[in-house]
Amino acid sequence: MKLSKRIRWACHIENMNIRKAARVFGVHRRTVRKSLQYSVPPGYRRSRPSKRPELDEFARIIDRTLESDGHSPKKHRHTVKRIFERLRDEYGFSGGYTIKDH
Repeated sequence: MKLSKRIRWACHIENMNIRKAARVFGVHRRTVRKSLQYSVPPGYRRSRPSKRPELDEFARIIDRTLESDGHSPKKHRHTVKRIFERLRDEYGFSGGYTIKDH
């Protein structure tokens, strides 16, 4: 945040160009442009939503299980491992325990 303010000050008030600001502050020119474009840095944004094709059809089952667990005592609630085992054994889930983003 402080760096963004310093970049904006240098470019807007001191009339420093983008290339020189990038060199002075040790950042890429795209970073300087983003600092000039946004008053508050936008942070990380995904270019597209993550895909979960293996898990999508089982999402409702997982949601129902977690909803029903909300009324159970803490010791009787499903763990992630137990939910995975139920999906695999009762519903034929063919995915792994962990699903990696591609």
